[in-house]
Amino acid sequence: MNAEVKDFVTQKVNELIAASSCCPEAKETAQNWLDALGTDKETEATRNLIAELEEDIMPIDQLIAFSGSEAGAQLFGEELAKNIHAHGQELKASGAKYCDCAACAACEAILEKKEELL
Repeated sequence: MNAEVKDFVTQKVNELIAASSCCPEAKETAQNWLDALGTDKETEATRNLIAELEEDIMPIDQLIAFSGSEAGAQLFGEELAKNIHAHGQELKASGAKYCDCAACAACEAILEKKEELL
């Protein structure tokens, strides 16, 4: 991976780690990637990062389905779930493929560089 891609992904990985919506597993994998940069573990850490992000990024249809469900109302609270549901529908109508929370936005930006990372 070239220096420009590495700098971009490093910035996005740091944004991911800082995101309140990022799960602990993704934070750990992201930190492991940062720690492995420039070492003989970088390639393995990159593969692990990509796998974790592909697992964690929330497709827009899943966001809509979850936020419109009883489980979504229990997790977010009824009012916030309704707002997330409406927002998800707006995102889908505009052509979005994924949730736009800080964690998912960072995941999407990193995954767009997947081929350059490997």
